[in-house]
Amino acid sequence: MKERDEFLEKEFNFSKAIKNPYAKALKKPVTINLDENIIIYFKGKAESTGIPYQTLINLYLKDCVTNNRNLEVLWK
Repeated sequence: MKERDEFLEKEFNFSKAIKNPYAKALKKPVTINLDENIIIYFKGKAESTGIPYQTLINLYLKDCVTNNRNLEVLWK
């Protein structure tokens, strides 16, 4: 690892490097428990759209946040 660091320092000039402006937008892996029918639903949508089901779930949740959707919770 030390050799690699020395190589980088010799070969590249990082003095004018800037931080990635998109770094805050990177996704964070999480573990979430979902009902099986939710997973089946999104996997079906994934198959018909060609978009991975986890991406579809993220897009749906992002839409909820963007549009400030409120959940209606009914207790029975």
